[in-house]
Amino acid sequence: MEQVQSKRPAAEKTSRKNGAAKATPSKRGPTTPLEPAAPANTALFPVTTEVPQSREHLLWYDSRVLATMDEDSSKAIVQRLGQGRYNGIVLYADNIAEMDKAVSPRLQRILHLETLEDWNHFTEKAGAESDGKRVAVISSYEPQVLNAARAAGFRTSLRMHVDNATSLHASFHLGMHFDHLMVSFKDPTNIPLELVIAELHKTNTVLLKEVHQDVDDAVIALGVLELGSDGVLTSFTTMEQFDRFASKMDAQASPRIEIQVGVIDRITHLGLGYRACIDTTHMFNPDEGILVGSTSTGGILCCPEVFHLPYMELRPFRINAASVHSYVFQSNDRTSYISELRAGSQLTTVNARGETRQIYVGRTKTEIRPLLLIEATFPENRKVNIIMQDDWHVRIFSDEAKPLNVTELKPGDRVLGFGTEPGRHVGVKVDEHIIEL
Repeated sequence: MEQVQSKRPAAEKTSRKNGAAKATPSKRGPTTPLEPAAPANTALFPVTTEVPQSREHLLWYDSRVLATMDEDSSKAIVQRLGQGRYNGIVLYADNIAEMDKAVSPRLQRILHLETLEDWNHFTEKAGAESDGKRVAVISSYEPQVLNAARAAGFRTSLRMHVDNATSLHASFHLGMHFDHLMVSFKDPTNIPLELVIAELHKTNTVLLKEVHQDVDDAVIALGVLELGSDGVLTSFTTMEQFDRFASKMDAQASPRIEIQVGVIDRITHLGLGYRACIDTTHMFNPDEGILVGSTSTGGILCCPEVFHLPYMELRPFRINAASVHSYVFQSNDRTSYISELRAGSQLTTVNARGETRQIYVGRTKTEIRPLLLIEATFPENRKVNIIMQDDWHVRIFSDEAKPLNVTELKPGDRVLGFGTEPGRHVGVKVDEHIIEL
């Protein structure tokens, strides 16, 4: 697995304060089908959402839990930390001598000290022994310890436990004065974490949530308020926990997809068949959709219902996608059949610039409708087609990221999508000789 870096640049943290303006209701005037209009249900119309940039997190491990495990299990976890995506380990005064020798040199050492006496003892030993020389960060519950460490040139991490309003406010009021804040919470709600994120996101303090052995909490913590904490401190004790965490983190990754311009070759009216609408748990942006195609050779970028429709309210969470046999192209070179999607399924959105994000399906709605076959050619002479509902209100994106009504398409029109090497087996890309027509 790839290594992740430990600190987000200050400029990135500063950029998080730039929020989107609120959408304000306005009277609906005459529009063309190519204009995003202010709908009657303005509260549902999506304020433009910045596609989250791929950022790297601090992933630290709390070595205290290793003392509760048998020797073989402890050694296996130490080895796993050195091979995986973790970039830091929290050590203690009573295990640093042993652990510093055992742990991979690429892992940043964070030394937790309880008292000023511990600090003084550490500084005395550090001058004569090697175990303290690789320590990069001093952690403590006591600000006095951290002030002394900072004066000595160490980076610092305040550690706090939040169990009421007083400790919550203290966490960010004190934490903003140090390089890192490691915070644990008494209650399972994410509201206290959201408040800490909101208070610290304009500062350069790096926030980590202590999640102990809760894999789901670790993943959620990294995405709370869309910003997420800067990292997590885990105490996993089994390989299964490490594997689940890695798998869930991979699923959250949003690599770019190369969006290309294709040219419409032919439009064919097919008659009745099953098509599916995909209703999601998110609001789409006006240049954002999903890639759908009939074959593994590629897909066309389908529009969400965020553009003016004269006969109905907008559904900014919906894409009137395609026939039930179709592939939906996901991140990491995977596909899903539309007929496989259901409430809770993950879905990759992509905008006209190829930026992606991961959202979730709230419902798929399958109905019999007239269908339309759209065929196009993309770079490298890749033939892509999609079968959609044969109706004026169904749209795909032009090469200028404007909506095109499918019933008005004609040969020569330029559209957005992508072509790729064909071949899929249960959604996974495979290298094989395959002909799809």
